[in-house]
Amino acid sequence: MNFRLPAVALLFVLAASPAGAQQYDIVLANATIIDGTGAARFTGAVGITGDRIAIVSRTPIPAAQAKRVIDVRGHVVAPGFIDLHAHLEPLLQMPGAESAARQGVTLALGGPDGGGPWPFKPYLDSAEKAGLGINVAFLVGHNTVRREVMATANRAPTVAELEKMKAMIATGMKEGAFGMSTGLRYVPGYYSKTDEVIALAKVAAASGGIYTSHLREEGLGLIRGVSEAIDIGKQARIPIVLTHHKAVGQPTWGKSAVTLAMVDSARRAGIDVMIDQYPYTASSTSFSVLMPPWALEGGNTELRKKLANPELRNAIEKGILELLLNDRGGGDIKRVQFASVSWDPSLNGKTLYDWAVKRGVPPTPEGAVQLVIEGVLKGAPSSVFHVMDEKDVRRIMAHPQTMIASDGRLSEPGVSVPHPRNYGTFPRVLGEYVRVQQVLTLETAVKKMTSMPAKRLGLADRGCLREGCAADITVFDAATVADKGTFASPHQYPVGIEWVFVGGQAVVADGKFTSARPGHVLRKR
Repeated sequence: MNFRLPAVALLFVLAASPAGAQQYDIVLANATIIDGTGAARFTGAVGITGDRIAIVSRTPIPAAQAKRVIDVRGHVVAPGFIDLHAHLEPLLQMPGAESAARQGVTLALGGPDGGGPWPFKPYLDSAEKAGLGINVAFLVGHNTVRREVMATANRAPTVAELEKMKAMIATGMKEGAFGMSTGLRYVPGYYSKTDEVIALAKVAAASGGIYTSHLREEGLGLIRGVSEAIDIGKQARIPIVLTHHKAVGQPTWGKSAVTLAMVDSARRAGIDVMIDQYPYTASSTSFSVLMPPWALEGGNTELRKKLANPELRNAIEKGILELLLNDRGGGDIKRVQFASVSWDPSLNGKTLYDWAVKRGVPPTPEGAVQLVIEGVLKGAPSSVFHVMDEKDVRRIMAHPQTMIASDGRLSEPGVSVPHPRNYGTFPRVLGEYVRVQQVLTLETAVKKMTSMPAKRLGLADRGCLREGCAADITVFDAATVADKGTFASPHQYPVGIEWVFVGGQAVVADGKFTSARPGHVLRKR
């Protein structure tokens, strides 16, 4: 492993070690160590041998005992961050995963929101051979499985169909999935009843998996959505993650106080429910979220038929207006921002308001209804929805069961105008919510990024800084770490993440992305 001389001093030690002395491949010297447990920071050194942490010492390690010494004075050495909700769909095209690695992420969990690869094992095998910059793991997706068996049918499965879906979940778990995800707000998961999800979650539970839930509703139906997720976990006896937890739309702002109380109550009753969250007041998903889900059955071909029926069209238009006023539309179409519009890239970064003005239609929720229909029929673009309240973000983040996760998609600079979380989730928490707003202590924030998600995944040797743990390590400057991307200009890497080691190899060295590809696909055993 070759390093150029960095600003943070890198010392090459050529002297032979004393007889019998431990020889470390790398020593991180003069470190401020935050070990991920929530314990107070301390000054010390970390020794790495191969792909493992060999020692965490409160006293200096003699330079003669190391092949390389990196002086990280003034920097925090922490376990590598674990992203419990990552959109890894471009992984085979972007195996280096630079947008994740430069945030300090050393392990990302893919397959969220009911999505994910299928067939499962062939995809994992391909990813393993791709040369990965970070470690990855995957969930098996309920929407993926349901679509394979039932397409987009809006009905309950037959006995045979349910058995086939259960067999697919079992196969995914056997092949290494860490659990099952649902996207109950999306087609076709929206068409499933709770008992179907419970039956499938029981299969994942039997193999020690977890259940991550994109709630059926995050706006006006938020409380019912949380209740359903908790009930699924209770009935299936499976650990739950309420993923990218939020309160969408102004009528729902403040309701996080209720949902967090529900989490506390469920845990007191013995139900193992946790939360993950990204630190922004905007979400990002398909523009089709502005269309009533029932109208999307059968895809655009069937949608056109429904729109040709005056009665159904009227119902669809009313449903769109309701969503624009009280859900992802936020009551103001300036809150809907296009991220990637294949049929008109000039709209990337612009809003639904801008499109209405361009088209000469009233720039109001009522005036935008027909544009929503047009946009979905043309191919619903990825969009950003500015529909959350900062007080809810802070309240959810401070909850003891909340972990940090990006919901970000692997990205490369210059392609579309995506959500800045793709580049800045973890640095933003450390900079904005620790250093500036002081919502969390630094030790608590690191715990929410490391040991908590590792424990949720059942990984005893990840998210930790102690002898025997994987040498997945993030080194950052607590005084300067920050996200740089904005909603207008998201393609900016963060600052203050100086070194990132995956399996003992630096994928970020002195703030620069390297050519090392030491990542692996982790499979649940």
